[in-house]
Amino acid sequence: MFSNRIVGYSISDRMKVRLAVNALDNAASRRGDVAGCIVHSDRGSQFRSRKFVQTLNRHHLIGSMGTVGAAGDNAAMESFFALLQKNVLDRKRWRTRDELRIAIVTWIERKYHRRRRQARMGRLTPIECETIMNPAVSLAA
Repeated sequence: MFSNRIVGYSISDRMKVRLAVNALDNAASRRGDVAGCIVHSDRGSQFRSRKFVQTLNRHHLIGSMGTVGAAGDNAAMESFFALLQKNVLDRKRWRTRDELRIAIVTWIERKYHRRRRQARMGRLTPIECETIMNPAVSLAA
């Protein structure tokens, strides 16, 4: 939430525990020392699973779950997914999942992180925000 940067993601055709674990591992490997960071999620079964909790513990992360019926808890991610839908998914009919996966990753890394200015962050992109707030992070970009 600090910079609106998507730091860990995973793509699959099924909503399984492995998808959430892969995204969490991806975030931890990209960020390095993540001990003490808070990982907020909804109450989906994949986030309550033993494997997900073990992954949180392995990376020394703090799990946080929204309350039932608290729509505001996921507002940031719902907003992101609406942008993804509009800018990638609905743009054309995708021939293969792999073609769509490449388009999603490209949009996140090239457009959303580096070109999309966000009013909440003083019209900065997520990468610009992180670079200003923590110059050491720019090395990971």
